[in-house]
Amino acid sequence: MAGHEIPDPADRKRLADPAMTPRAAEEARHSCDPAFRHGVVVGFDGSVSSERALAYAIGMARRSDSGLVIVHVANRLPTTVWAGCEPPVFVDVPDHRTEVLGLELACADHLSEVPWILVERGGDICHELEEVGCEYEADAIVVGSTHGLVGRFFGSVAGRLARRARRPVVVIP
Repeated sequence: MAGHEIPDPADRKRLADPAMTPRAAEEARHSCDPAFRHGVVVGFDGSVSSERALAYAIGMARRSDSGLVIVHVANRLPTTVWAGCEPPVFVDVPDHRTEVLGLELACADHLSEVPWILVERGGDICHELEEVGCEYEADAIVVGSTHGLVGRFFGSVAGRLARRARRPVVVIP
């Protein structure tokens, strides 16, 4: 076959499969907005304790001149549906509370002082807050304290998060 072969330039990077390269897989996981990297992550569900945590996190982000990542972990507990003699079926129940919280936060005057985003996750609260903290390389995670019987029996979110987190956890009473 007659023709010319065009040699590959020496500076051309080879395309690699991201699954084969650990660094490329890690970079794909860190696809968050760089404006919020090294910011403050705060857990928010609209409760009084989470509102206090949000107020503290706003001040913390303002003082450190960083962004605020507000995380709402949606209530997606499986609900068992029993259909006669059939084995139980697990149905994922979506939580539309995030949309309502997003509208409330968008109208809040005190959030105009810092750049912020709202992230919705589903699953275990402690795990999801830590995952968002890792994704955004957060300087701290701020949560409100839990009061009540559920926290006494199963352990509070703040206590479990403080034991497992790889970054500072600030618990607001």
